[in-house]
Amino acid sequence: MEDRVLEYAPVIICVFIFLVQQHLLVSPEQLEKKHREILENVERKYVTWSSFKDLKAQFTDIQSKIDKIYDVIMNGRE
Repeated sequence: MEDRVLEYAPVIICVFIFLVQQHLLVSPEQLEKKHREILENVERKYVTWSSFKDLKAQFTDIQSKIDKIYDVIMNGRE
């Protein structure tokens, strides 16, 4: 078994070096940095679920108020 490992050691080293050069293998620090960048981009570009629900509730409230105003205008004063 050791003979086979030694026989393929140069190939294994070359493949490992290639993977590192092509940035296919990353360190935990690099992965954490990229994760933070992705989270920052998401926060900048997209709304949170709670903000969306609040905005949706506000639109529903506005729609009900508009409906009341429309009813008053169309039916006269109540």
